[in-house]
Amino acid sequence: SKLNNLAVFSGTSLPNFRNELKAHLDAVVGHYARLFEREDSLGAEGSLVFTGSTDDPETLETLSKLGFRQPSRISERIRNWHHGRFAATRTVRARELLTQLMPRLLEALSLTADPDAAFVKFDEFLGRLPAGVQLFSLFNENPTLLDLVAEIMGTAPRLANALSHNATMFDAVLSADFFDPLKEKSQLLKNLNEAMVGARDYQDVLDIARRWANEQKFRAGVQILRNASSASDMGPDLSNLADALITRLIDDATAQLAEQHGTISGGSFGVVGLGKLGAREMTPESDLDLVFIYDFDADHPDSDGPRPLPASLYYTRLSQRLISALTALTGEGRLYEVDMRLRPTGNAGAVATHLEGFVRYQRETAWTWEHMALTRARVVAAPPELSDQAKRALEALLEIPRDQTQLKQEIDEMRTRVEKEHATTDPWNIKYVRGGLIDLQFLCQYLQLAHAKRLPGLIGGSTESVFKRMATSGVIEAKQAQEMGTAAKLMVNIQGLLRLTLADSFNESEAPDALREVLARAGGAQDIASLRNKLIDTQGRVLETYRQHITHSAALA
Repeated sequence: SKLNNLAVFSGTSLPNFRNELKAHLDAVVGHYARLFEREDSLGAEGSLVFTGSTDDPETLETLSKLGFRQPSRISERIRNWHHGRFAATRTVRARELLTQLMPRLLEALSLTADPDAAFVKFDEFLGRLPAGVQLFSLFNENPTLLDLVAEIMGTAPRLANALSHNATMFDAVLSADFFDPLKEKSQLLKNLNEAMVGARDYQDVLDIARRWANEQKFRAGVQILRNASSASDMGPDLSNLADALITRLIDDATAQLAEQHGTISGGSFGVVGLGKLGAREMTPESDLDLVFIYDFDADHPDSDGPRPLPASLYYTRLSQRLISALTALTGEGRLYEVDMRLRPTGNAGAVATHLEGFVRYQRETAWTWEHMALTRARVVAAPPELSDQAKRALEALLEIPRDQTQLKQEIDEMRTRVEKEHATTDPWNIKYVRGGLIDLQFLCQYLQLAHAKRLPGLIGGSTESVFKRMATSGVIEAKQAQEMGTAAKLMVNIQGLLRLTLADSFNESEAPDALREVLARAGGAQDIASLRNKLIDTQGRVLETYRQHITHSAALA
């Protein structure tokens, strides 16, 4: 036989050759086992062995006792790790560190609501890592960090995806100020500019902006998940973040445009935020609702570059570059989705609008719902003179005298149209359920438009903050205003957490226990059933108040 021939070639007999070969194989197995096998007690007696090509029965039993429903699948994936199938586990040192980490890792994943789902997310995360030694060392030295990662993998898949694409975020987690509030816009802008110092070109600018912003969003998301903050409290901070990014990227987009087309003498460009950005209610997942405005000296209508452009086209190009800077998908992801539907004449309108044209449209053509949207408008970035002009124009538009009966009827008709398209009785559908955020915002916007002439201080800010200001305005009863403010805070917090943790709608009966606990804690309730009852009661009071001030009074008139 071939083996006998090999023994003769080696100068020995077949039995001696077999014995010597087996001794070498046994020695290799022993060395490998010491490196990559580990037996540990993890609350359940058993071993964790992931060598070889088949499942170890005792290991499968240990995984089952830990709470994994598919132990064979888990064992197979971990063997792939140990065999260096991922870039993160290709070095001997990485596999050695991972082996040391394995009992603690599996225990941390087993304590999540769905250990198998958490493991799958961790496996995806590991598969995207370019290297593992540094991170595995970090986990071994900081067990609480591993607990946090397991919690994210098991409860917040959106945050897990963010980690998968940027493992450098762990450096931020270990910083002393990780659970502090985000900084004010001026400090954020300073930090962003410092991060940009090493940018070699415009592509670097986009990548650095994304890395920096995603780290801030991740930090905000973890604070919300861990109940160190809430979605409503984090809204102003995340709005400051968007403001800083827009402010910086306007400069970069302008500089890029100026290379070909120069600048417009006496010209100015500004960004108005609406929706969550305008109301300072941003969440880590929010889009940007934007309107672009500009002004220029009529005596100098063209840019001064080698390829001059008229002001309207110049600022349209600048707007398009800014949108691209915010939304383009690079290797570092994207910053935001941008929604321009609230600009004059919607998606059919010009991307950027001259300030005079914007005001004329709002006075002569705009629908009531567009003025409702303006109650949440805010100048995000603009030179001082254009900013002041825009603020005064917005105030004047909102203070236009209105027939209150007609206003109520138009708002209630809009609510009826929304109901036809999005009707639901699910209290967890925070936006569209009757008594949810739509009713709350429509009620708030009606009261703002109806009384802005007399009480301009009611304009601007989050729905919660507006209702708090209404408590001393006499517009509605103080107790009712406080109730509506509290309702806004509760529903924004629950909606923000759900959007952070789920890609789809919330199904209470199928939700993991960990998510139920996080939700209950965020809503100030003892358990998920108590929170559901609290939501239903709150939505009932909101709907009653909405009907009192809009539906019933409109019908009586």
